[in-house]
Amino acid sequence: MATLRTLLILGRVSNLPTVWSNCLAGWLLEGAGLDGSFALLCLGATGIYLGGMYLNDAFDAHFDQQHRPERPVPSGAIRVEAVWGWGFAWLGLGLACLCVFGKLTLILGLLLALSVLVYDAVHKIFAFSPVLMAACRFFLVLTAASIPSDAVSGLAVWTALVLGCYIVGLSYIAKRETGKGPLSYWPCVFLAAPVLLALLENSGPGRGRSILLCALQTFWIVRCLRFSMWAPQRNIGRTVAGLLAGIPLVDWLGVWQGEPLTALVFGSLFGLALLFQRFVPAT
Repeated sequence: MATLRTLLILGRVSNLPTVWSNCLAGWLLEGAGLDGSFALLCLGATGIYLGGMYLNDAFDAHFDQQHRPERPVPSGAIRVEAVWGWGFAWLGLGLACLCVFGKLTLILGLLLALSVLVYDAVHKIFAFSPVLMAACRFFLVLTAASIPSDAVSGLAVWTALVLGCYIVGLSYIAKRETGKGPLSYWPCVFLAAPVLLALLENSGPGRGRSILLCALQTFWIVRCLRFSMWAPQRNIGRTVAGLLAGIPLVDWLGVWQGEPLTALVFGSLFGLALLFQRFVPAT
């Protein structure tokens, strides 16, 4: 029997607050109030995320045997056959939760699940796999946005695209975690996409708060990059974990209209992600 900690590590549950943050961003972009449907959405997104993480380890079992022997499968903490079973069970649960919503939500949910499966299967051999990872978050935001009105607004699409750019930059840095050689600076351009779009789009009364949030986002990105680019001893894992925890800040930047409660929720999800990382590794 696998221990609870093994299952938590396999699911990389420290990143779950970022999944809920994506759901909240998509939901709020359509101007909907929170109700039982939002809770069901979060349950479905959690299932798809956990399924993707379990299947990631199942597909990577041979690679981890050589490069990450501390992972649950190569260390013998759980059998790979069990991981396959857990993965597909979680994925099925997630899709079942999304089936109760409209046709558009189901289609976007299926595209989300497909993106997860394709990423898990080819991310070690496909040079552009960060784009596939970005597609997972892109479809998650659109899935959430489609539920309140059975439609997706242009603002939701742009917000999902900007989040996808951030994920592309993050994922390219993460690919260097098991490699050697210098870390390229060009992924930083993608990390800055949410800040650039916010500065370009926001004007008038909202520009002040936009600049404030952009400054916070920029500070966090630079702080995370410091551990990999300017520290005496490179620590890419710490950079990636920090950037993952910063996803709620990206969502907050995309949806905030000055409401204190919205700021509190996204700030809390950011803090929760950092707290969870103290107990379960983010990568």
